[in-house]
Amino acid sequence: MKITKLETFLVKPRWLFLKIHTDEGLVGLGEPILEGRAKTCAEAVAELAPYLIGKDPRRVVHHWQAMYRHAFYRGGPILTSALSGVEQALWDIAGRALGVPIYQLFGGPTRDRIRLYKHAGEPQVIKEWMAKGFTAFKTGVAGGRPARIVENKAFVDRAVAKFAALREAAGPEADIAIDFHGAISPQTAKLLIKALEPYQPMFIEEPCQCQNVDVLAEIAHGTHLPIATGERVFTKWGFREILEKHAASILQPDLCHAGGIHETHIIAGMAEAYYAAIAPHNPLGPISLAACLQLDASIPNFIAQEHTTLGEGYLKTPFVAKNGCIELPTGPGLGIELDDDALEGRLDHDWRNPESYQPDDGSVVDW
Repeated sequence: MKITKLETFLVKPRWLFLKIHTDEGLVGLGEPILEGRAKTCAEAVAELAPYLIGKDPRRVVHHWQAMYRHAFYRGGPILTSALSGVEQALWDIAGRALGVPIYQLFGGPTRDRIRLYKHAGEPQVIKEWMAKGFTAFKTGVAGGRPARIVENKAFVDRAVAKFAALREAAGPEADIAIDFHGAISPQTAKLLIKALEPYQPMFIEEPCQCQNVDVLAEIAHGTHLPIATGERVFTKWGFREILEKHAASILQPDLCHAGGIHETHIIAGMAEAYYAAIAPHNPLGPISLAACLQLDASIPNFIAQEHTTLGEGYLKTPFVAKNGCIELPTGPGLGIELDDDALEGRLDHDWRNPESYQPDDGSVVDW
């Protein structure tokens, strides 16, 4: 089997899909996207085509090593995101060629179903999803405005009161995580975490910028709450320092950014050695979700899966959530087929990252 063509296309609202074609008619799917940099990622994928065309797609790990290491300038969000989407598509072809889901190629399933979590910022929304069987949720910091470097008591009180209302609506059995999005300073993050402790969030996500591993570790060592990070960390080498410094006990690698399915499987194994868990980051499309489910099915230290779509309007057979879980996919490869007819009206976009400014003085703030 040989690769004949790589084809990328922009898909609303902000995604980039990839098809890798072969001379035997098998087509692999991937999602090589970095939010706000779709066209750049498409070009990065195109630059990988001369290496891939004519080669057997089933040598997935060999190709990953070649594309990563022969670049000389390794890693980074653009190159690793492009590599991640290509890797997903190669695994999809490998599974399709053998007629088995990708998780079977990683030793078979470690669970029977995959738990999902929903984004919910209002008590009523949580109640509605709980009525449908969901038991895990995530919200953000609702302090009424963007956080300043040093925050006042009113901001902290508002944010905690908002979370307390969610906890009251959900009850003590539900899990509610809170995402600081790396937009809170270490000074304010410490205050918020201490005030949130009585309500026991499932985890505190990105309490500060993830590149500041020493400060992240300091925050983690100062609370009993689990600290989570990883959506902006790439490859096994990026996660090594976080684990060694015990800067987080829940890792959130993004399979579209961190290196793909196999690379994230390695990261999960590293995390297991540190008694850390995996909750894959995924604010992206249905191909990304399909890749995540293959990983979730094959690792022992999985917690819950983030998602924004189950594939309605994108997949011929969308995923189905039952009691807050998805049953193990059974189709070969990623187990999905794109609905090309439905996609016709969803092609192309010019999505850009939000631009946020501090209302007090107009200075730039993180989003």
